[in-house]
Amino acid sequence: MTDKASSQEPGEVAGPGLQAALGAGALRLRGLLDGLTDDAARAPSALPGWTRGHVLSHVEGVAQALARQARYALRGRTVEVYDGGRPARDAAIEAGHGRGAAELAAAVGDALDEAEASWGAVGAGDWQRPVSYRDGTVLTAGLAWWRELEIHTADALLGSGPDRWPPQLCVHLVDFLTVRVPHGTELRLTAVDADRSWTLGRGEPVAVGGRLTDLAAWLAGRSPQQPLTGDPLPELGSWP
Repeated sequence: MTDKASSQEPGEVAGPGLQAALGAGALRLRGLLDGLTDDAARAPSALPGWTRGHVLSHVEGVAQALARQARYALRGRTVEVYDGGRPARDAAIEAGHGRGAAELAAAVGDALDEAEASWGAVGAGDWQRPVSYRDGTVLTAGLAWWRELEIHTADALLGSGPDRWPPQLCVHLVDFLTVRVPHGTELRLTAVDADRSWTLGRGEPVAVGGRLTDLAAWLAGRSPQQPLTGDPLPELGSWP
Protein backbone atom coordinates (compact mmCIF):
# COMPACT_ATOMS: atom_id res chain seq x y z
CA MET A 1 0.00 0.00 0.00
CA THR A 2 1.08 3.57 -0.62
CA ASP A 3 -0.06 6.83 0.87
CA LYS A 4 -1.67 9.83 -0.75
CA ALA A 5 1.47 10.48 -2.77
CA SER A 6 0.84 7.65 -5.19
CA SER A 7 -2.93 7.27 -4.92
CA GLN A 8 -3.38 9.33 -8.08
CA GLU A 9 -1.08 7.16 -10.18
CA PRO A 10 -1.31 6.02 -12.95
CA GLY A 11 -4.29 8.16 -13.95
CA GLU A 12 -2.38 11.40 -13.47
CA VAL A 13 0.06 10.44 -16.24
CA ALA A 14 -2.49 9.05 -18.70
CA GLY A 15 -3.59 10.75 -21.89
CA PRO A 16 -2.01 14.09 -22.80
CA GLY A 17 0.12 14.04 -19.65
CA LEU A 18 1.82 10.79 -20.62
CA GLN A 19 2.16 11.87 -24.23
CA ALA A 20 3.85 15.07 -23.11
CA ALA A 21 6.18 13.14 -20.79
CA LEU A 22 7.17 10.79 -23.62
CA GLY A 23 7.84 13.74 -25.90
CA ALA A 24 10.01 15.45 -23.29
CA GLY A 25 12.01 12.28 -22.68
CA ALA A 26 12.56 11.73 -26.38
CA LEU A 27 13.65 15.34 -26.86
CA ARG A 28 16.18 15.01 -24.04
CA LEU A 29 17.66 11.82 -25.50
CA ARG A 30 17.91 13.37 -28.97
CA GLY A 31 19.90 16.23 -27.51
CA LEU A 32 22.29 13.85 -25.76
CA LEU A 33 22.94 12.01 -29.02
CA ASP A 34 24.23 15.14 -30.74
CA GLY A 35 27.96 14.78 -31.22
CA LEU A 36 28.10 11.11 -30.19
CA THR A 37 31.51 9.72 -31.21
CA ASP A 38 32.56 6.19 -32.02
CA ASP A 39 34.70 6.06 -28.90
CA ALA A 40 31.79 7.21 -26.75
CA ALA A 41 29.50 4.60 -28.30
CA ARG A 42 32.01 1.87 -27.39
CA ALA A 43 32.48 3.11 -23.82
CA PRO A 44 30.87 1.29 -20.88
CA SER A 45 27.34 2.12 -19.82
CA ALA A 46 25.89 1.90 -16.32
CA LEU A 47 24.73 -1.66 -17.10
CA PRO A 48 27.30 -4.39 -16.44
CA GLY A 49 28.62 -5.91 -19.65
CA TRP A 50 26.89 -3.37 -21.89
CA THR A 51 28.46 -0.49 -23.78
CA ARG A 52 26.54 2.66 -24.62
CA GLY A 53 25.98 1.05 -28.01
CA HIS A 54 24.17 -1.86 -26.36
CA VAL A 55 21.94 0.49 -24.38
CA LEU A 56 21.11 2.64 -27.38
CA SER A 57 20.41 -0.40 -29.56
CA HIS A 58 18.04 -1.62 -26.86
CA VAL A 59 16.31 1.77 -26.76
CA GLU A 60 15.92 1.61 -30.52
CA GLY A 61 14.35 -1.84 -30.37
CA VAL A 62 12.05 -1.28 -27.42
CA ALA A 63 10.86 2.03 -28.86
CA GLN A 64 9.75 0.23 -32.00
CA ALA A 65 8.33 -2.77 -30.13
CA LEU A 66 6.14 -0.76 -27.77
CA ALA A 67 5.13 1.71 -30.48
CA ARG A 68 3.66 -1.09 -32.50
CA GLN A 69 1.71 -2.28 -29.46
CA ALA A 70 -0.14 1.03 -29.64
CA ARG A 71 -0.33 1.07 -33.42
CA TYR A 72 -1.93 -2.36 -33.66
CA ALA A 73 -4.22 -1.71 -30.69
CA LEU A 74 -5.71 1.28 -32.53
CA ARG A 75 -6.59 -1.14 -35.34
CA GLY A 76 -8.28 -3.47 -32.89
CA ARG A 77 -5.49 -6.05 -33.05
CA THR A 78 -2.80 -7.37 -30.74
CA VAL A 79 0.69 -8.38 -31.79
CA GLU A 80 3.72 -9.97 -30.15
CA VAL A 81 6.01 -7.43 -28.51
CA TYR A 82 9.06 -8.62 -30.47
CA ASP A 83 8.83 -10.76 -33.60
CA GLY A 84 10.66 -13.87 -32.49
CA GLY A 85 10.34 -13.03 -28.80
CA ARG A 86 13.21 -12.39 -26.38
CA PRO A 87 15.84 -14.26 -28.47
CA ALA A 88 15.17 -11.96 -31.42
CA ARG A 89 15.34 -8.92 -29.17
CA ASP A 90 18.72 -10.01 -27.76
CA ALA A 91 20.05 -10.83 -31.23
CA ALA A 92 19.10 -7.37 -32.52
CA ILE A 93 20.99 -5.70 -29.67
CA GLU A 94 24.08 -7.80 -30.36
CA ALA A 95 23.87 -7.11 -34.08
CA GLY A 96 23.35 -3.37 -33.64
CA HIS A 97 25.56 -2.23 -30.80
CA GLY A 98 28.75 -2.10 -32.88
CA ARG A 99 27.47 0.35 -35.49
CA GLY A 100 29.27 3.62 -35.97
CA ALA A 101 28.11 6.49 -33.80
CA ALA A 102 26.42 8.39 -36.64
CA GLU A 103 24.53 5.32 -37.84
CA LEU A 104 23.54 4.39 -34.30
CA ALA A 105 22.31 7.89 -33.45
CA ALA A 106 20.33 8.05 -36.69
CA ALA A 107 18.71 4.68 -36.00
CA VAL A 108 17.71 5.71 -32.48
CA GLY A 109 16.35 8.97 -33.87
CA ASP A 110 14.25 7.09 -36.43
CA ALA A 111 12.91 4.82 -33.68
CA LEU A 112 12.01 7.85 -31.56
CA ASP A 113 10.20 9.33 -34.58
CA GLU A 114 8.21 6.11 -34.91
CA ALA A 115 7.40 6.08 -31.21
CA GLU A 116 6.27 9.69 -31.17
CA ALA A 117 4.01 9.14 -34.17
CA SER A 118 2.44 6.04 -32.62
CA TRP A 119 1.87 7.49 -29.17
CA GLY A 120 0.72 10.80 -30.59
CA ALA A 121 -2.06 8.99 -32.45
CA VAL A 122 -3.56 7.54 -29.26
CA GLY A 123 -6.83 9.28 -28.49
CA ALA A 124 -8.63 9.82 -25.20
CA GLY A 125 -10.74 6.70 -25.68
CA ASP A 126 -7.84 4.44 -26.71
CA TRP A 127 -5.85 4.01 -23.50
CA GLN A 128 -7.79 0.97 -22.32
CA ARG A 129 -7.56 -0.94 -25.60
CA PRO A 130 -5.91 -4.34 -25.07
CA VAL A 131 -2.30 -5.09 -26.02
CA SER A 132 -0.27 -8.29 -25.78
CA TYR A 133 2.41 -6.65 -23.59
CA ARG A 134 1.78 -8.08 -20.09
CA ASP A 135 -1.77 -8.82 -21.31
CA GLY A 136 -2.35 -5.16 -20.56
CA THR A 137 -3.66 -2.05 -22.20
CA VAL A 138 -2.31 0.77 -24.33
CA LEU A 139 -1.68 2.62 -21.06
CA THR A 140 0.34 -0.34 -19.74
CA ALA A 141 2.54 -0.23 -22.84
CA GLY A 142 2.83 3.56 -22.73
CA LEU A 143 4.01 3.52 -19.14
CA ALA A 144 6.49 0.79 -20.04
CA TRP A 145 7.94 2.95 -22.82
CA TRP A 146 8.19 5.86 -20.39
CA ARG A 147 10.18 3.70 -17.96
CA GLU A 148 12.42 2.28 -20.67
CA LEU A 149 13.08 5.67 -22.24
CA GLU A 150 13.96 7.51 -19.04
CA ILE A 151 15.82 4.74 -17.22
CA HIS A 152 17.97 3.76 -20.20
CA THR A 153 18.71 7.38 -21.05
CA ALA A 154 20.32 7.50 -17.61
CA ASP A 155 22.00 4.12 -18.16
CA ALA A 156 23.71 5.44 -21.31
CA LEU A 157 25.82 7.84 -19.20
CA LEU A 158 25.56 10.61 -21.75
CA GLY A 159 25.04 13.37 -19.21
CA SER A 160 21.49 12.86 -17.97
CA GLY A 161 21.17 10.78 -14.82
CA PRO A 162 18.30 9.82 -12.54
CA ASP A 163 18.33 13.32 -11.06
CA ARG A 164 16.70 14.42 -14.34
CA TRP A 165 13.80 12.01 -13.94
CA PRO A 166 10.53 13.94 -13.63
CA PRO A 167 8.70 13.66 -10.29
CA GLN A 168 5.70 11.90 -11.85
CA LEU A 169 7.98 9.18 -13.22
CA CYS A 170 9.59 8.71 -9.80
CA VAL A 171 6.17 8.34 -8.16
CA HIS A 172 5.18 5.85 -10.85
CA LEU A 173 8.38 3.86 -10.30
CA VAL A 174 7.76 3.60 -6.56
CA ASP A 175 4.29 2.21 -7.28
CA PHE A 176 5.42 -0.12 -10.07
CA LEU A 177 8.41 -1.45 -8.13
CA THR A 178 6.62 -2.10 -4.84
CA VAL A 179 6.86 -5.82 -5.66
CA ARG A 180 10.64 -5.60 -5.16
CA VAL A 181 10.20 -5.04 -1.42
CA PRO A 182 11.48 -8.18 0.32
CA HIS A 183 8.96 -10.52 1.93
CA GLY A 184 8.62 -9.81 5.62
CA THR A 185 9.69 -6.17 5.29
CA GLU A 186 7.63 -3.04 5.79
CA LEU A 187 9.56 -0.45 3.81
CA ARG A 188 8.91 3.10 4.93
CA LEU A 189 10.13 5.51 2.26
CA THR A 190 10.40 9.25 2.79
CA ALA A 191 11.20 11.65 -0.04
CA VAL A 192 12.82 14.48 1.89
CA ASP A 193 12.58 16.96 -0.98
CA ALA A 194 9.02 16.25 -2.07
CA ASP A 195 6.85 15.92 1.06
CA ARG A 196 5.96 12.37 0.08
CA SER A 197 6.09 9.11 1.97
CA TRP A 198 5.13 5.51 1.34
CA THR A 199 4.65 2.38 3.41
CA LEU A 200 5.30 -0.66 1.24
CA GLY A 201 4.95 -4.30 2.23
CA ARG A 202 4.37 -5.87 5.62
CA GLY A 203 6.72 -7.10 8.29
CA GLU A 204 9.78 -5.73 10.04
CA PRO A 205 9.84 -1.94 9.55
CA VAL A 206 12.79 -0.46 7.68
CA ALA A 207 12.99 3.30 7.15
CA VAL A 208 14.75 4.68 4.07
CA GLY A 209 14.95 8.37 3.23
CA GLY A 210 16.41 10.52 0.49
CA ARG A 211 15.58 12.64 -2.49
CA LEU A 212 12.68 11.42 -4.61
CA THR A 213 14.94 10.75 -7.60
CA ASP A 214 17.39 8.80 -5.46
CA LEU A 215 14.66 6.64 -3.93
CA ALA A 216 13.32 5.86 -7.41
CA ALA A 217 16.81 5.09 -8.71
CA TRP A 218 17.48 2.69 -5.84
CA LEU A 219 14.18 0.87 -6.34
CA ALA A 220 14.99 0.63 -10.06
CA GLY A 221 18.34 -1.00 -9.32
CA ARG A 222 20.37 2.08 -10.18
CA SER A 223 22.86 3.96 -8.00
CA PRO A 224 21.39 6.92 -6.10
CA GLN A 225 23.29 10.08 -6.88
CA GLN A 226 23.12 11.17 -3.25
CA PRO A 227 23.26 8.73 -0.30
CA LEU A 228 20.06 7.36 1.18
CA THR A 229 19.50 7.16 4.92
CA GLY A 230 18.86 3.70 6.29
CA ASP A 231 21.58 1.24 7.17
CA PRO A 232 21.65 -1.40 6.02
CA LEU A 233 19.39 -0.96 3.01
CA PRO A 234 17.30 -4.10 2.35
CA GLU A 235 18.19 -6.30 -0.59
CA LEU A 236 15.47 -5.80 -3.19
CA GLY A 237 13.78 -8.59 -5.12
CA SER A 238 13.69 -9.06 -8.87
CA TRP A 239 12.31 -6.56 -11.37
CA PRO A 240 8.61 -7.20 -12.09
